[in-house]
Amino acid sequence: MGVFVFLPLVLPLSAWPVARLAESRLHPRAATRLLTAVAVVMAVCSTLCLALLMVVGTAQLPGNPLPDGWADPEVREAVPQDGIAGRAAIPALGTVAVLCGRTLHRHRRVTRLARRALTVLPGREVAVLPDRTPYAYALPGRIVVTTALLEGLAPGERRALFAHERAHVAARHHRHLLAVHLAARANPFLRPLRTAVAYTAERWADEAAAGAVGDRRTVARAIGRAALLARGAPAPTLAALAATGPVPRRVAALLGPAPSARGWPPAFTAAGLAVWGAAAGAAASAMSSANSAVTLFLVLQAATPL
Repeated sequence: MGVFVFLPLVLPLSAWPVARLAESRLHPRAATRLLTAVAVVMAVCSTLCLALLMVVGTAQLPGNPLPDGWADPEVREAVPQDGIAGRAAIPALGTVAVLCGRTLHRHRRVTRLARRALTVLPGREVAVLPDRTPYAYALPGRIVVTTALLEGLAPGERRALFAHERAHVAARHHRHLLAVHLAARANPFLRPLRTAVAYTAERWADEAAAGAVGDRRTVARAIGRAALLARGAPAPTLAALAATGPVPRRVAALLGPAPSARGWPPAFTAAGLAVWGAAAGAAASAMSSANSAVTLFLVLQAATPL
């Protein structure tokens, strides 16, 4: 395996330029799906890399529960500086497990609290909360909006708001956001992808709302006015679900021409460079992790007594 076993840990460094190109050059729908897939693949590969390093690097330590054959020098030669790498991988894996566990726990807790708050309302698609804090968010199969926000919007802007939230529900953006959040917890180099997906998911919903309403300027006004109404308002736990992303960039994008919905851009363009770069990075990380895993499995199998 050699130094290539460390490749999945450092390949996510390419996330920043890929994220910048994808969010600005690709259609928001394509960018969201591409960046989510890349983040998940790279996070899984880097976690697998840490697990392999831990197995090889700690096999020779006294008192470990692994088979004695796994401490064979032939096994340890598969990883450079196996002792240091193995000891460092233990707290790293523990940190990944704790952070991902906390993220899942918080996600479930907030979602559970949000659903509990809606039990007193009829089971309709749109739930209007009598709350003086202006916010709106989408749960799986449900749209929540407060009276304070509705009172501050014009009728056309309300239609844009509901179309935006319906787009979140239809595309299941909560899954994309949770996936990239967990990926960023597994490898901090993937944080640019988390930020980019939070933006592109909102842009995806913005474009869907513009298509449903038929007026991009109305959607832009609704986004800007909703952001102004929510400015300075307290951020309770449920309102924290209503992440709006960088509003000025979203408004500017809506005031410009609609993005091209072409699925796969030409390779010799900035958008094509983003797509091919992301695909190549994810493929290299996956292939490196798979090669290291298979190689280590065969070595350990040969070193394990029958």
